[in-house]
Amino acid sequence: MLEIFRYRDLVLALVSRELKVRYRRSAIGFTWTMLQPLLTMLVLQMVFSSIFRFKLDYGNYPVFVLAGLLFWNFFSQSIVASMNSLKGNALLLKKLPVPREVFPLATVISGVINLCLAIVPLLLILLITRHPLTPALFFLPVSILLAAIFTLGAGLLLSPLAVFFSDVVEMVGVVLSILMYLTPIMYPISILKNSRYLPLVRYNPVRSILEVFRDPIYHGKVPPLTHLTVCVGIALGALVIGAFAFRRTSDRIPFYI
Repeated sequence: MLEIFRYRDLVLALVSRELKVRYRRSAIGFTWTMLQPLLTMLVLQMVFSSIFRFKLDYGNYPVFVLAGLLFWNFFSQSIVASMNSLKGNALLLKKLPVPREVFPLATVISGVINLCLAIVPLLLILLITRHPLTPALFFLPVSILLAAIFTLGAGLLLSPLAVFFSDVVEMVGVVLSILMYLTPIMYPISILKNSRYLPLVRYNPVRSILEVFRDPIYHGKVPPLTHLTVCVGIALGALVIGAFAFRRTSDRIPFYI
């Protein structure tokens, strides 16, 4: 950790470059970060509420689904970016003696910045739909931090594999697509009460992190201490496992890129 802190200027430069590259060819730049989940939410609202007559038992579907989409976009996009970060910085890795962890770290930090920007339309939706605004919203930085730690751990675990095996990125993309439907982003977990798939969703660690993010926004409450403790354990466990796996394999990375 101290070694990475020494290279904080490099991390900030990588984050800045990541954001510039991401929006270089976009006519509306950072605005797309806010519009994309908003447009997706509107489509889902039309499909589930209008066409299939689906309604949440406890109300505001736009806020419910938009909070889930913001979290999922951050998680899935950061995972994929982390896996591509090492090959994308091959020249730096070969020429400079820098900790290789800085590259997945920079992608996750840039993802956090995008997430914070994307929260702006969510706050507007809260106001437009007259959703209750509670002091629990001040808990969001903690929720985002837990999501970032969990995502960084997953990124550290998967990024070396993406270097050693070229098919891993495509395989993880398929797994993320399946995982999206096993995470209650577009539906409440309560509709699975009598479903055989309930254990898959309930014990999905991504679901736990999502609920910590969604609770302050949608339910207007700080997550219960028991659930928060579990999520802290999941996030730190993912980081420890990911960091350990990355350290064990990082010396081989330059030979494969």
